[in-house]
Amino acid sequence: MKTIKPLLREPRVVIAGGFLLILLLIALFAPYIAPKDPLEQDLMLGNMPPANYPGAEPGYYLGTDDLGRDVLSRVLYGSRIALTVAFVAASLSAIIGTLLGLAAGWYGGWADRVISRLVDIWMAFPPVLLSVLLVAVIGSGLHSVIAAIVIIDWTRFCRVVRAETMAQARLDYVMAAQVIGFSRSHILWREILPNVGPVLIALVSLEMGIAVIVEAILSFVGLSLSSDIPTWGGMIAQGRQMIHQGWWVFVFPLLALFATVLAFNQLGNGLRTALDPVMRR
Repeated sequence: MKTIKPLLREPRVVIAGGFLLILLLIALFAPYIAPKDPLEQDLMLGNMPPANYPGAEPGYYLGTDDLGRDVLSRVLYGSRIALTVAFVAASLSAIIGTLLGLAAGWYGGWADRVISRLVDIWMAFPPVLLSVLLVAVIGSGLHSVIAAIVIIDWTRFCRVVRAETMAQARLDYVMAAQVIGFSRSHILWREILPNVGPVLIALVSLEMGIAVIVEAILSFVGLSLSSDIPTWGGMIAQGRQMIHQGWWVFVFPLLALFATVLAFNQLGNGLRTALDPVMRR
């Protein structure tokens, strides 16, 4: 209860969290919410404008693309891919990066030197370029996209957790635990990790936004899923080619992408403010 109250007092957590909760429900129930089959084509209805525009077709609220597929349904189904990548990739990156960061920050010595050098080498590569290269080598597909994001972004968690662990290790409560006689592993998992948690939670939320962007970029260049499967990046790429004939194919998935990434970023910043006792003061 003490943790929930600061969260509810932070507007960014309430607004962004509420938006993402609604988006999650949309993604889960997309088959029941979407008015049309996102893969159904009707060339006779190609490039129909959104509702209330001249020439609009009833039932196609956001219009159709050049193949006559319903844009609204495709945007709704695209949220499933975006959120799947966001949650899975961010969680796996957090687990790997946190474990290595805790080991480097707490045990130090050769473990810290090896892990820190590995992080430095990994972060020397441009992340987007490396993700494109990895997917091109591994092959397209949802699992490949998630693997590429995890391989790249674990370093962000590792660096932050390592620095926070080293800072926590110098505090009085850790010294008191050592005097009492707790083992090093007990101190790490029962004392330090819970205090690193607030920073980690905020970082996970920010990482979800980054994962959504990376997936959209890979879809945009045709390295994510099949072009038939609705993804926001793929829809943006398609709409860019026909923006003068059907701007709605480009604009609506772009707005969905922008709003989702903004919500993840604001949620992460709000969580950091609400959970960090120093920032609350």
